[in-house]
Amino acid sequence: MIRDICKDVIFLAQKAQPALPEDRSVAADLLETLEHHKDGCVGMAANMIGVNKRIIAFDNEGSYMVMYNPEILKKSGPYDTEEGCLSLTGVRPVKRWKSIKVRWQNEEFQPRIKTFTGWTAQIIQHEIDHCEGIII
Repeated sequence: MIRDICKDVIFLAQKAQPALPEDRSVAADLLETLEHHKDGCVGMAANMIGVNKRIIAFDNEGSYMVMYNPEILKKSGPYDTEEGCLSLTGVRPVKRWKSIKVRWQNEEFQPRIKTFTGWTAQIIQHEIDHCEGIII
């Protein structure tokens, strides 16, 4: 189901609760909402659709990927950039990392670890910020 985009900064500033297997329907809604906004959006976190769970979905080099309970383990190559967000108006300056090592759970809630670089790494960092309640 395509959900409305949450713009409530008080809600967005909350740290997300861990995702559980019963939250798979939230991920499905997140993917459908992301695809609906594909012309102006490359990633979303569950709080952007009004659900306070640690789930992100993003464009991973041409196909969508979902991460449950993602966390950054290692980062390198800092740089400054600007980002926009469907939940917030305008663009804001932000510090990002060229390379990040991420631990998450897949759709079967199996643990995964992978290093992401470049644009994909930037998208993931933005969405994990949402999970942490960080409003850039």
